[in-house]
Amino acid sequence: MSDGALTALHVFRFHVDFHADPARAENRTPMCSGAFAECTGLEATMEAKVIKEGGRNDTAIQRCGPVTFATVVLKRGMTETRDLYRWFELVTGGKYSYRLSATINMYDAAGVAKVAWRLDRALPIKFKAADLNAKGTEVGIEELHLAHEGLRLTPPSRPSLA
Repeated sequence: MSDGALTALHVFRFHVDFHADPARAENRTPMCSGAFAECTGLEATMEAKVIKEGGRNDTAIQRCGPVTFATVVLKRGMTETRDLYRWFELVTGGKYSYRLSATINMYDAAGVAKVAWRLDRALPIKFKAADLNAKGTEVGIEELHLAHEGLRLTPPSRPSLA
């Protein structure tokens, strides 16, 4: 438990870094990174296993079951940078399924990283470019959907937004 006062983090201050293997020293520099407008799907669900014990009719025993992870969806305004699409293209083009780890750093109001979520062995499963409309004036939003093999809290990979 923490002794200090708890400060709620604003959900609009976050940054995503993609690494080949963040455990290796030579891969600590992100392969690509981005400021995204939206990140959804940071969730893990454990399926409880119910065991009905003979002679025990008032209750069932609950045991830990397999854990599944939701698809993480990242959205951002379209830019000229094509790194994330190239990654998707590499995977879907019949090449080796190139997996990256993604770290999502959350910042406080002063721009200091407080919490980070890490996606292990992320794989791009969907890329959606912005809808084009000659009558519209909004910013185009692109999406990247990631399947992954693990979600964990880690120390932030970027100490500050600077």
